[in-house]
Amino acid sequence: MFCSEITTNPGIVLNSDKMSFFIRGKAGGKPGGKPKDKVKKNFPPAEQKFLGKRKKFEDEEVESDEEILSNDEDLPAAESSEDELETPQEKRLRLAKKYLEEIEKEEQKRAEEGNSAANVDKRLTNEYLDSVGKLRRFVAGSYLGVEEDRIQMLKHKSQKAPVTCLCLSRDGKWLFSGSKSPAIVKWSVEDWRPMGVISLLDRGQENGKKVKVQGVCLTITSDGKFLAVADGSAGIRVYCPESLGSLGVLRAHRKPVTALVARKDTHEIYSGSSDKTVIVWSLDEMAKIEVMFGHQATVTDLDALTRDRAISSGGNDCSIRIWKVSEESQLVYNGHSGNIDSVRLINEENFLSCGDDGSLCVWSTMKKKPLCVQALAHGKSPENNEANWISAIATYTNTDLVASGSCDGFIRVWKLESHFRKCVKIMEIPVPGFVNALTFTPDGNHLIAALGQEHRLGRWWRIAQAKNCIAVIPFRRKT
Repeated sequence: MFCSEITTNPGIVLNSDKMSFFIRGKAGGKPGGKPKDKVKKNFPPAEQKFLGKRKKFEDEEVESDEEILSNDEDLPAAESSEDELETPQEKRLRLAKKYLEEIEKEEQKRAEEGNSAANVDKRLTNEYLDSVGKLRRFVAGSYLGVEEDRIQMLKHKSQKAPVTCLCLSRDGKWLFSGSKSPAIVKWSVEDWRPMGVISLLDRGQENGKKVKVQGVCLTITSDGKFLAVADGSAGIRVYCPESLGSLGVLRAHRKPVTALVARKDTHEIYSGSSDKTVIVWSLDEMAKIEVMFGHQATVTDLDALTRDRAISSGGNDCSIRIWKVSEESQLVYNGHSGNIDSVRLINEENFLSCGDDGSLCVWSTMKKKPLCVQALAHGKSPENNEANWISAIATYTNTDLVASGSCDGFIRVWKLESHFRKCVKIMEIPVPGFVNALTFTPDGNHLIAALGQEHRLGRWWRIAQAKNCIAVIPFRRKT
């Protein structure tokens, strides 16, 4: 039984139409005055407490359900974003179509003639094979020789000592060089002019001991956002490659850092040290991820590609190790008779190594012994009749082309044949002095060498007629 107005108390009126209530004060009473207090005394204590909290909301009405519904109808409907509506499969399809459109545009610009669709298909195939480590390109047969009249020697006033290390950005725009001088120089690959210098002299002593400041090794991430530098201390300096500004220092090693490499398409780097450890770092968090033990001597070199693994050479322990980071395991390879100086990945399944025994070794990750051993690759020294120490190697990734350097006055370029079971020399490039580092440009048209009068690791002997500089060597290739 309903009525329009039900009075339950002289002070409260309930309106059934709006399902609300309000407090009716005594006629002529002032707000907040004694009449309200008198009304309040007519209720039980629980109701008085409730009414006390509602003082400031006097004469306020609560809307009924019907009014709330009618008001909601007047509000505009919330717009849902496209990402919330589409399923994960639809999102992947949309991103794939967008990526294909970008590739088609790039290939149309590159190819003046020919079928652009075939170029897109070939590029996608190569990218997939590269991601799984099975890309193979046979390019060594296209190299005819060196354009000797176009060889350039780069030298900077801040690097008067032997050049010890090189680092090339993935897009081939920047080259960074380090030397036994306390400076890192940034070069423009387009016109080979210096673009800036990073001074390493701002670091004083470490643990109360003086440390010789120099560019020991360098690495840069694939996207060009981070440059890591080892300066002869136990720390790793991180810089912005574009502005050359400092981003911080990574510290975890107990002895000087001797090797650095960045994992492809990530912001992770691997570092090796004289403390015999390899450490995985995240540059986004500026922190270490994992410390890996196994080597029995100084880690002399590191390399990595796309997979979550790194390869390292252990110097005097005569071993090469592949670190499977996510699996927390390692593979050990033995084949050199002496100190292993450097190691480079040819692809995800093959790698190249060199050492002071004068031999080049080509390996498969599936075998514990080398597939090919090129003994006395740089001959013997006329002074002591010992093998010339191979101090630097370079691989043109995912191809059959490699290069090696020593102190015999030549850089040798090799072709890998018979499924990496044979190493054939295709050219010799005369360069005086120690070849301390080698790297191919991304297009394979140039070989860049770091030269010096001394070996990068010490001062055992000196070649006076050599120059401390960077050699840029252009190739002649079949069109």
